Amino acid sequence: MLNIPPMPTAHDLQPDVREEDRVLQFREDVLKGLKSGTKRLSSKYFYDAKGDALFQQIMHCPEYYVTRCELEIFRGQAADLVRAITMKDKQPFDLIELGAGDGIKSRHLLRALQEQPCEFTYIPVDISGNILSYLEESLADLNGLNILCLEGEYFDMLAEATKISANRKVVLFLGANIGNMPVYEAEKFCDQLRNALQPGDIVLMGFDLKKNPQTILNAYNDEAGITRDFNLNLLTRINRELDGNFDLDTFTHYQTYDPETGACKSYLVSSTEQTVTVAGTPISFQEGEWIFTEVSQKYSMKEIEVLAANSGFSMDTTFFDSKRWFVDVIWIAR
Repeated sequence: MLNIPPMPTAHDLQPDVREEDRVLQFREDVLKGLKSGTKRLSSKYFYDAKGDALFQQIMHCPEYYVTRCELEIFRGQAADLVRAITMKDKQPFDLIELGAGDGIKSRHLLRALQEQPCEFTYIPVDISGNILSYLEESLADLNGLNILCLEGEYFDMLAEATKISANRKVVLFLGANIGNMPVYEAEKFCDQLRNALQPGDIVLMGFDLKKNPQTILNAYNDEAGITRDFNLNLLTRINRELDGNFDLDTFTHYQTYDPETGACKSYLVSSTEQTVTVAGTPISFQEGEWIFTEVSQKYSMKEIEVLAANSGFSMDTTFFDSKRWFVDVIWIAR
């Protein structure tokens, strides 16, 4: 890889966000969600240190096909992915990965890029500092990789990354992260993503495709109960950080999948009538009342094409796993 001038560090770029500000935002979001007509908690708060570790275990569950399918694409088609995102012009670009996670898939792309005469900076973005620290350490063997980790919300950090250089942007949004939003939110997200980019910039996005409903349901309700523990850990985090008193034994993990809409949803259900206190605020639950915690939306290819077109992108290239259960698509900003 060509030598690149030193880049500013994440500390130089990020705003000074104090820990108490993070806790206050967490408190505000949790109380707002639990006091709403239909109780809900944001899935972004799953990812404390224990949540990160549990999600790593989920990705290795035999039922959880999502990671394996996309990993197959990146292992077997890395050279084709490189050709698609470099556009054969070999101009410098910034490779910005939103929700970078542990980098198990993107490292195959990074290695393939390093084998080409192209100049790029890898900018992973994640809300979890724990994961970013792990990621930076795990990629240390890719000698010469120019990497800048940014911890924060996607678009805040995308704006920071855009200030770094005028290079063409290639945005990675892998792992079916787009599925963690209801369809209407995904549409707004893609509109906002397009507005943050320039014509000719590229997005490489992963989508979990509609398939046998039982296959999907099993992936989010594994026999070992790791997904259950992952879901319940959110209540443990509330207890620890917001002085909550949730009794985890009185809440159960409940999973649904609607093959017509493609919405796979996670809930925590109260098994008894009870009152829980969070940050000094009492929250009442009826027996059988639920907290909505996450959606994992599945798509058809036609729905993906419509989403791209309505957001100002052109569909360019598609990459499927061997079972055609998952697809990574190249979108080009119009």
